[in-house]
Amino acid sequence: MTIKVLVVDDSSFFRRRVQEIIEGEPSLSVIGTAKNGQEAVDMVAKLRPDVVTMDIEMPVMDGITAVKLIMEKTPTPILMFSSLTHEGAKATLDALEAGALDFLPKKFEDIAKDRDEATRQLQSRVKAIARRPVSALRRPAPRPAAPAAPTSPTAPAAPTTTAPAQPAARPAPAAEARFKKSGKQYNLLAIGTSTGGPVALQTVLTELPANFPYPILLIQHMPSTFTPAFAARLNGLCKISVKEAQDGDILRPGCAYLAPGGKQMLVEGRGNSAKLKVVDGNDKVNYKPCVDITFASAAKSHGGKVLAIVLTGMGADGCDGARLLKEQGATIWAQDEQSCVVYGMPQAVARAGIASESLPLNRVAQRINVEIGC
Repeated sequence: MTIKVLVVDDSSFFRRRVQEIIEGEPSLSVIGTAKNGQEAVDMVAKLRPDVVTMDIEMPVMDGITAVKLIMEKTPTPILMFSSLTHEGAKATLDALEAGALDFLPKKFEDIAKDRDEATRQLQSRVKAIARRPVSALRRPAPRPAAPAAPTSPTAPAAPTTTAPAQPAARPAPAAEARFKKSGKQYNLLAIGTSTGGPVALQTVLTELPANFPYPILLIQHMPSTFTPAFAARLNGLCKISVKEAQDGDILRPGCAYLAPGGKQMLVEGRGNSAKLKVVDGNDKVNYKPCVDITFASAAKSHGGKVLAIVLTGMGADGCDGARLLKEQGATIWAQDEQSCVVYGMPQAVARAGIASESLPLNRVAQRINVEIGC
């Protein structure tokens, strides 16, 4: 089945270039192009593409506004093209928060040094997000707080004429009761992710309490110009502290350390003396940062006292590192297929029998808090 793509950019040259690359893959077809955000909104409603590629800076209507309107009116998987600058990073994160699923650098030489590899990456990203069901693109509203307990066991029930709308909005008590603390002791939480990760990490980390008792390692596939802006954004939204990791950082409870783009983050030492080692990425390693590398170092430094979670992402990064952690007695969880943007990394862990639980994204933080005892 052919995947229908709408290409949106104010540059006619870039539109043609993207169209050529997309149509170089037999399973992909460009069904239209648009030169600004307003045209994009109108054409999505008219043509109903399977995927939209979207520029950020355009006349008439910018890409971020267009993403918001498309997700409100005609939810469609959107791949953003971004400049690798600080401002480009902030704008891309805004677009992802508005509903875009993934992003790529606008300069193809920044995607990969090899032109053919850059072409394959663009084609594979389009195909990956096209598989996301449209119904899953509408993000659920935050869960309401649990209702207060009645002051007396004899308190009267609510009248049946006003009750029907309430139960549907509340989390099911039976589902909440599934989560029970295992009693296992931890010293470290580690989370690895890729495609869809920025929104997934924000969803999880904003629900952790300020007194979270352990350090947190975050490994997100992301360019080096993006990680400082992403760490700053998370720090402003979360109760815990979030920072881009630096070489020599001592691991502190209640602080999350985001692996810098283009580098590898490792853990050295044990217990209260554990610190981070940040090194340049090896060209032989596909991902910089790499979840496998950080997880493997955590297996050496913290053994079985690690809670590791693999969230949405393409490929299988994290599977080998999670296996090493599991061998040391660590606990591994994975995001479930229904809530993933791309069920690649979590699927690899689940299929290998490494993950003990598969969780929907909107309940990962709750599960962490129950397990940790927060």
